[in-house]
Amino acid sequence: MGRKRLQESADGRPTVHTVAARAGVSIASASRVLNGVGGSPETVRKVREAAAEVGYVPNAIARSLQSQRTGLVALAVEDIGNPVYVEMMRAIESVVAASGRQLLVHATGGQIANETALLRRLAHRYVDGMIVSPIRVTDDHLAALVDSPVPVVVVGQLAADAPVDNVRTDSRTGVGLAVDHLVAAGRRRIGFVNGPLDTVPGAARDAGFRAALARHGIALDERLVEVGDFRYEPGRAAAERLLARAEPDALVCANDLIAVGALHALLAAGRRVPDDVALVGMDDTELARMMFPQLSSVSLGSAERGRRAAELLLSRIADPTLPPRREQVAPSLAVRASSGATPLSVPAPAEPVPAPRTPEVTA
Repeated sequence: MGRKRLQESADGRPTVHTVAARAGVSIASASRVLNGVGGSPETVRKVREAAAEVGYVPNAIARSLQSQRTGLVALAVEDIGNPVYVEMMRAIESVVAASGRQLLVHATGGQIANETALLRRLAHRYVDGMIVSPIRVTDDHLAALVDSPVPVVVVGQLAADAPVDNVRTDSRTGVGLAVDHLVAAGRRRIGFVNGPLDTVPGAARDAGFRAALARHGIALDERLVEVGDFRYEPGRAAAERLLARAEPDALVCANDLIAVGALHALLAAGRRVPDDVALVGMDDTELARMMFPQLSSVSLGSAERGRRAAELLLSRIADPTLPPRREQVAPSLAVRASSGATPLSVPAPAEPVPAPRTPEVTA
């Protein structure tokens, strides 16, 4: 009687039956070894050797259906090119990877329909959980968050009674830190270049700017307030519109991308930074330290918010019965050359080293 044919799947791939037959062990024993449960040293050796011989590859989809875990976590942000989200993503990925999972990243463009559709697709359970950082929060968002079949953590502002894990910062206070610094430096004609007012950060930063001026007894001049978008080109265009109609001695920008656009607009207009116009951004990303002069910027703890959000999500995946939790990361101001701190020194050219003199030789 010939050797029994090894069983394969419909698409020709080796299965656990194939491995068990090659190793001469039961299907249950082979399955335990292949799923990492273990067995006797001899059984483990036989099964692993057999799996290598037949080219067995574990079926990740089948495993996820059995365990109700995919090993994947999703992150949804407006723009994956924005440095603040890059820093957040790096922190999240570090925590997720340490748990043995992988991170999937989605760019939503800040579109409400994209974000709610993404949340509702979680019903298919293609990830174990999601972190989302929406710049607009609507009733549709909240409904999708509450109805999600997998855990979701929101990075951003939510209503106090929202039954969702939430990590937030206080950008209103952050803008106040920037204004306080500029007033202390003697600036009074302080302008503000913001992102869209129908977004959560745009509305909070606008309110923070107005409240800070009032606290210092400075009357608001609407000509010194301009709205664009949270990106470089619209930010630069907004700064150019403001400079065309007003003479600020300082500018606060709602993020670092806008601040870089404003810096370029100021330099193109012949304004010296910080001599003529002091400049402060927000988010304190790597971009702020790459500019010359380096940008003063309000840190909103993007990496720390990402780290905390990832930790909240992993603990929620492990225990879905936990009550909703809320954590807050405080803002801080990094003062650099763009608002009057000592600028980076440019090294002077080295003095040429004279060639050594050849000693005279006398006869």
